[in-house]
Formats: sequence, C-alpha cells, structure tokens
Amino acid sequence: MRSVLTLIADPATAKLTPETALAAWRALRAAGEKTGDIDWLAPGIACDIALDAPPAPALRAIAEKALAGRPVDAVLQPAEGRRKKLLVADMESTIIVNEMVDELAALVGVGEQVADITRRAMNGEIRFQQALRERVTLLGGLEETALKETCERIVFMPGAHALVATMRAHGARCALVSGGFRIYTGYVAPRVGFDWHYANDLQIRDGVVAGTVAEPILGREAKREALVSLCRELKLDIADTIAVGDGANDIEMIRVAGTGVAFRAKSALKAVAPVAIDHGDLTALLYLQGYRQSEFAAGG
Repeated sequence: MRSVLTLIADPATAKLTPETALAAWRALRAAGEKTGDIDWLAPGIACDIALDAPPAPALRAIAEKALAGRPVDAVLQPAEGRRKKLLVADMESTIIVNEMVDELAALVGVGEQVADITRRAMNGEIRFQQALRERVTLLGGLEETALKETCERIVFMPGAHALVATMRAHGARCALVSGGFRIYTGYVAPRVGFDWHYANDLQIRDGVVAGTVAEPILGREAKREALVSLCRELKLDIADTIAVGDGANDIEMIRVAGTGVAFRAKSALKAVAPVAIDHGDLTALLYLQGYRQSEFAAGG
C-alpha cells in the first residue's frame, strides 16, 4: 500500500466507533480506491486504512466528507517513513496548556492587554518579536520570585508525557523549542523528558523583571533553524522529523519538518500545516506515526 489514512479521536471520549471508521472506508471504496482492512491501533481512538494510491488532497477530502460532523481527525500520508527519529515541539498551548506570559501579566494587572497581544501574534497579525517585546515591557517591575511561583500553575497537555516517553523508548530524540522563557522550558523539559530545550532569556535586574528580553529573540525562523541544526548534529534527514505547534510562530518549523502538525491550532498555522489535529490529544502524534496503544511507553 502506498499511503495510509489514520483516523484519530480524543482518548478521553473514545468516539471513533467502528461505524465511523467504516463510513470513511466505504467512501474511499465507492470512489474506486483500493483499500486494506481497517487496522485498529487503539479501540475507539485510532485506526489505519491503507490505500493503494499516493496521498492526495482529493483522497483526504473524500474521507473528511464522510466524517463530517464527527469528532475525528483524518491524517493522510505516505505509508513509508511514518516513524520519526526527532520530535521538535512548541511549548505553550502545545506541550503545556498555559501561555506563561499571560500568567505573569495577570499578576501585574495587565492580563487583558497582554492576552490580546498574544492572540494577535499567534494569529500572525503582528510579528512575534515585536509582540514579545511589547508584552515583556508590560511585565517590568515584577518580582523575580513570581516567575518561579508561576511554574506551579503549569498544566501539561494530555498526551504530552506519553508522546515523548514513547518516542524516546523507540530511539527518537526530542527537543522543546519555545518563543517563551527559559525559566519555563527548564521546568517543563525534564518533567516531560525532552533531551533539549531552547527559549528566550527574560532579563532580571536587582531581583525584578527589567522589562526587556535578551536579543536575538527566538522566533519562527529560529525555531526552524533549531530543527535543521539538530538534524545536522544527529546526522538525520529532514524527512525523519516531526514538528508540532499551535501558532504562527511555528509556521517555518512546521513547513520544513518531515511531518508538520498543527495541534489545536490558530487559523494562520492550520492554513499551511500538512497535518491538523483538532480532536485528539498529543498521543495523536504517535498514532499518525503508526504506533499502537500497546507500544506506548509505560508511565507515559
């Protein structure tokens, strides 16, 4: 088989029924496509349908039409090379639920103003570097101790630990690349199991936030370069990578990755990403690589 269609639902609800999978299978067969049997990766959560045709937008459109209105993601990709050797992930609203700049802004009473800048930046309405400088200026005077205290507010995205633990257990490497702050990637990376973490340095003077961030700012181009540099370091082909993010700041690394995933993403990223996950949690990135639930790392 030359391509594979993976159907994925949220594990919390497990609403991928046999009837739903069969609807997509039948639609493809009715369109004249030769398919394999439905192969369940996890009952109620994910399955594969192999196709004797290269991946094409028209095939995905057939499946999506059959799935219309159902809480199921459909990922069509080449059957070969699905399992990746390097994961590069955004942090905020991807590996963690929070936007940490917004958390800090709430402490100094500028939460609404900062959240609006964040929204515009993630939608691609303003450049990320400009947006970060504007938001950090508003944080000036915040006590350094507040940065550490907000670490306790971090909520990990469902599936984050399983994604990283499983890929590492099968020989892959994992990098956390954030346009946020190193104090938070330094907290998140070891708790999830990332091999590396990259982020911006919030400048502190006399125990308070100075209202500035160290230059150069890690933005969308730097995220792409981090992925490319890691490939060079590990002697990997770009095709061996998978990248995931949620906003416009992730566009360049999503475009260049072997598999680029827009995870519960803003429209600016979804418009260009090859893969969109709107319903599944982060274990969707395992299923689309062909992992079975039985292969997930213990404790992930």
